[in-house]
Amino acid sequence: MHGNPHIVSDVMTHTVVAVGQDAQFKDIVKIMRERKVSALPVLDSEGRVIGVVSEADLLPKEEFRDSDPDRFTQQRRLSDLAKASGVTAQELMSAPAVTLHPDATLAQAARIMAQRDIKRLPVINDEGLLKGIVSRADLLKIFMRSDEELAEEVRHEVVGRLFPAPVEPIRVDVDDGVVSLTGRIRDNSLVPVAARLIRAVEGVVDVEFELTSGSARSDLQ
Repeated sequence: MHGNPHIVSDVMTHTVVAVGQDAQFKDIVKIMRERKVSALPVLDSEGRVIGVVSEADLLPKEEFRDSDPDRFTQQRRLSDLAKASGVTAQELMSAPAVTLHPDATLAQAARIMAQRDIKRLPVINDEGLLKGIVSRADLLKIFMRSDEELAEEVRHEVVGRLFPAPVEPIRVDVDDGVVSLTGRIRDNSLVPVAARLIRAVEGVVDVEFELTSGSARSDLQ
């Protein structure tokens, strides 16, 4: 699969715990505790994802349990106050749910999580049916690729294409995800391109260069 970016379906959890829109507050808490999860997709009667209920959605019930919020708090925390009186998943959930399709790239998933400050995303098909869930931890699985696998991809996809006829063979070493290129090339201008392409290889942590151009030594880091 050289050159093909990994997609969400490669790393997502396929077996997902979800609740229906009529699930009761205490049942939601029980499921979260038993399954050791902090959020649950909420499904309608046809199995489509309509929202997500998280620990943050449940906490207002405790926060406002014995308090009488002032007018400013009421205006500022209107949504939380509504959830404090919620009983069912539909009343408690955050909606609409932020979702992904299985063919989204890991970069797209990471970008959405960062922009929306979300720890996990339901994965749905074109009909909105739940197919899995992807978490921040799932996205980090890509960094478990072996150094040997990374070195092979860098040699095949980057070095072999950018430097097909080097002055001397280019050595590719990978140590804990850090790629090092050593050798002699003809055109220094391709080094920034190589750096960008190597960093784009999924699982690469960083890249270092010890390359020469012609007979003159160059510091290309």
